[in-house]
Amino acid sequence: MSSEHVWEKRQFGHRARLALTPAQVLLMDEQAHAARAMWNQIHDLWQMTPKCQRSLSRMDQTLRQARKEIDWYGVLPAQAAQAVLKTYLQAWKNCWEGRAEEPNFKARIRSVMSVDIPQGRDLQIKRVHRRWGMVNIPRIGRVRFRWTKDLPVGKAANKENRVTGARLVKDALGWHIAFRIHSLQPRPAPHVGPEVGIDVGVNLPLALSDGNHQDHGRAPRLPDGTADRDKWLNPDEKAKLLRLEQRAAHRKSFRKPTERGSKRLRCTYDQIKQLRARATRRAVDWQHQTTTGLARRYGTVVVEALTITNMVKSARGTTEEPGKNVAQKSGLNRSISQEAWGRTVTQLAYKTARQGGTLHKVPAPNTSRRCCACGFITPGSREDQATFVCRNPDCGWEGNADHNAARNVLHLYRTGHALVPAAGRAVARRTRGVKPTTAR
Repeated sequence: MSSEHVWEKRQFGHRARLALTPAQVLLMDEQAHAARAMWNQIHDLWQMTPKCQRSLSRMDQTLRQARKEIDWYGVLPAQAAQAVLKTYLQAWKNCWEGRAEEPNFKARIRSVMSVDIPQGRDLQIKRVHRRWGMVNIPRIGRVRFRWTKDLPVGKAANKENRVTGARLVKDALGWHIAFRIHSLQPRPAPHVGPEVGIDVGVNLPLALSDGNHQDHGRAPRLPDGTADRDKWLNPDEKAKLLRLEQRAAHRKSFRKPTERGSKRLRCTYDQIKQLRARATRRAVDWQHQTTTGLARRYGTVVVEALTITNMVKSARGTTEEPGKNVAQKSGLNRSISQEAWGRTVTQLAYKTARQGGTLHKVPAPNTSRRCCACGFITPGSREDQATFVCRNPDCGWEGNADHNAARNVLHLYRTGHALVPAAGRAVARRTRGVKPTTAR
């Protein structure tokens, strides 16, 4: 057997926290607002231009002329302005190919503040301490960033391993830099680990078919039965969040309908956002650690093909036909969104590929209603959210409902029901000559 490795190109990102001074924060905010305004003007120009005249060269000429006539566009570097145009055109390509929705207007409050640095040579990254590094940001200068991962810089950088660019992103906890890294790594050998089916849920985040369930140890509901939207915060942080929300409601009561909010109210909102962002980081960290362990242990991972956008639709209904159990459905939708099932599947997809494994999706209908032992769907078998007792007189299997669904997910894959793309949509395919009962 040959010991030579097959090399392949990979692109991945690394996000680090920036340590900016107050003056640098103001300059970064100005660049981000200029990039957002440029996006909106490009969007308006695109809508007004006839379809036969829309082109990259025409939009580029208009953008160059606008930078000469509008003074406050000068705070944004020329390369970052070109990146805004390229990102906008790429958004339309993603829409035409069915990967995303149409690009729209970016509001000042709801949109994420970001600035792109497309050229990696402009960064001039250097490590100055065990925990800190230095990076050059155009129009800002040298800035420190948190060094938590070795980057291909200096003598370690070459044509095949280098930093190709970066993107500056601001959230409730401050400015961060996301490096784009191009690397040449050996292709992983096929993973010889076992197969596993995964069922995602609310009470049990990840139920595995072999019983090795993954739980983050945080109850989705409070003792009174209501959904806990702040389960990733400790009791002290929850108490602080409650005080801030009460303070914001009190200050908001003094504001007139057409009056702008006060600085104190905006400061209170910023503190609430910081706590929310801290909870989100903890959830993402748990997802990363859990999915990494699953990708290293299992060679084949099978999940359900869920349409989450349809699952979290409101049950409010209309005035003529109002919905039922609206409050309960709202709490369930909040719990589903908080678990972020789509992000878990995305992480499993690229992590299993890095380890040499594969990820497959199977149809989701009836995986929670069908018995994994006999294969029949008997009404009343799902007693509650966590208990499954088969009502088939010849079976009587009893166990955890999520575990039952995970075993059904793996069974669908073994019987050839994996979804494969065909003619632009997913279809179910079963191996010829294999019956469900025989494969089970």
